[in-house]
Amino acid sequence: MARQRVATSPPFPPGDYGVVVVGSGPGGLQASYYLSRQGIDHAVISADPAPGGMFRQWPFFQRLLSWTKPHARHAHDTREYERYDFNSLVALEPQNRAVMPALMDGSSEFPSRAEMEAGLVEFVRRTGLRVRYDTPWQGTTRDGEHLVLHTPAGEYRTRVPLFTVGVAEPRMPDDIPGIEHAAHYADTGEASSYAGKRLFIMGKANSAFELASGLLQWASPIILASPRPAQLSVNLHSLGGVRARYVQPWEDAELGGGVFILDAAIERLEQHAGGIAVHTRRTDTAEPFVAEVDEVIAATGFSTPLLDLPALGVSTFGRSGLPAMTNHYESVSLPGVFFAGTISQGVSGLRKYGIPANSGAVHGHRYNGRLAVDEIAARYFGRERPRPAVAPDSAVERLLTSASAAPGLWHQKSYLAHALSRDPDGSVCDEGIVSLAEYVDTAGPDGAAVTVETDDRGSIHPAVYVRRRGRVDADAVLDESPLTEYRTPAHRAQLQALLGDVLG
Repeated sequence: MARQRVATSPPFPPGDYGVVVVGSGPGGLQASYYLSRQGIDHAVISADPAPGGMFRQWPFFQRLLSWTKPHARHAHDTREYERYDFNSLVALEPQNRAVMPALMDGSSEFPSRAEMEAGLVEFVRRTGLRVRYDTPWQGTTRDGEHLVLHTPAGEYRTRVPLFTVGVAEPRMPDDIPGIEHAAHYADTGEASSYAGKRLFIMGKANSAFELASGLLQWASPIILASPRPAQLSVNLHSLGGVRARYVQPWEDAELGGGVFILDAAIERLEQHAGGIAVHTRRTDTAEPFVAEVDEVIAATGFSTPLLDLPALGVSTFGRSGLPAMTNHYESVSLPGVFFAGTISQGVSGLRKYGIPANSGAVHGHRYNGRLAVDEIAARYFGRERPRPAVAPDSAVERLLTSASAAPGLWHQKSYLAHALSRDPDGSVCDEGIVSLAEYVDTAGPDGAAVTVETDDRGSIHPAVYVRRRGRVDADAVLDESPLTEYRTPAHRAQLQALLGDVLG
C-alpha cells in the first residue's frame, strides 16, 4: 500500500516580522543562522526552489575558485580549521562546522559547483534553518517606519529588511554599438561548441580568465581585451581575486600558445558573413586594432538586482550598482535597510596597499554577516554584543593568538580585526571581531585592535592599531614570521611595548 503524503505549509506566511531576509544563497543562510542564534524573529524568503543562490548555476565550468583542504593541522570542528576551509558556512556549534570536506570526492581541493550547492543544503539541514522558497521579492513600498516587501504569496512587513540577493544580474555595456552580437558570460554555450573558433572575450577579471581557462583546449585563438591592464600581482595577493589555476591564459599568452591579452577599448562590433569584426583602440598606443573572430563573449560582470530600492532612497555606486553602505552594511541613505552576502563588497574597508577585501566571496562575507546582524540585534532588539572581561595580563597573548590563527582575520586581511578595550573602571573587555575601518574611524574606549595584512611586497604580518583618549593615534607593524606564527617571545615583547600604557 502506497504511503500517503502529508501536505505541509511553507514556513513564514505573509505578515509582520522583526527582520525579513531576502535570498537563500550563502549570504542569506549565514545571516539567518546568526539571527536564529540570537533568537531574533525573522522570515527568510527566496525566489529559488532550494538553497544555493548563484551556486545552483555558477561557475560555468563547475569548479570553484576557492579551496577546502580536507587535511589540515586542526580538527574540522574547530574554529581554527576555517582558515583552511573557504567554502563552508560558519557556525557556533562544533557539529555544524566544516560541512564541505565530507561532501567532496577527493579529486580536487577546489569543490565542484554541485558539491558547493550540496554543502549549503546540508548546512540548512544540520542547523534547522527555514526558508520560504518559490517566493520572489517583487517590489517594495513604505508604510510609516516599516517597509513592505511584495511577493506572489502576499506582503511581508518589517522595520528591518536584510537583502542578500547577490550581484547576480548579467550586465552588458550599453555604450558599444553592435553589442547585441555578443553573448554575456551567463549565456556561454557548451565548451565543445567553440571548437576551432576564433573567440574574443571582453574583460580581464575573474570570469574572463575562467572562460579563457576552460576554453583553452577548444577555441583558437582566444583574445582577452579591456581598457586597463589586469593587476595580476594584486589579484594573486587577494584570495578573492584570480586564483593561481586561472593564470594559465597568461602563460599561453607569454609562450605564444594562442592566447592574446590586449589593453584596448572596444569601440564597436560589426557582424558580417565571415564572423564578427571587433573594432578596438589600443590604450597603450592609441592605435586602432580590428579582431576578426567567430564569437564574442562579454565577461563584463553582474549588477545588483535592487528592484525599486533606489527609487525609495537607496543610493548606489559603480558599474555593479552596489548600495552605498556604512561599515555595518546599512544603507547610508535609507536607514534600516541592511545588506549581506556578496553585496557586502560595497564596503571597501581601508584597502591598504590597494588590495581589496574578500567580501565578494563566501570565505569573506560569511564573517561580515555577523557584523550586520550584531548591529541589527543591538539597535532594534536590545541585544548588546557580549564584552567578556579578560585579565589584563592576558591581553598580549589573546591578540597574538588571533593574529596567528583567527580565521576571520586571515580571510579578511586589513578588513576585520580583533579588539580589546579598557573601560573607565580599568577593566579590560574583549570586543571580539570588529570592522577595522569602523574601529579606526570612530571614537570609542581606549584599547587596541590587531589585524593581519599583506603589503605591496607580498609580506604577511600583524598590524596593531592603538586607541588612546578615544581615538586611534598610532598603528604599527609587527615582525614577519616565516610560518605565520606570532606567539613568540619577540612578538610578545613588541606588542607589550605598544600596549603597556593602554591595556597594561
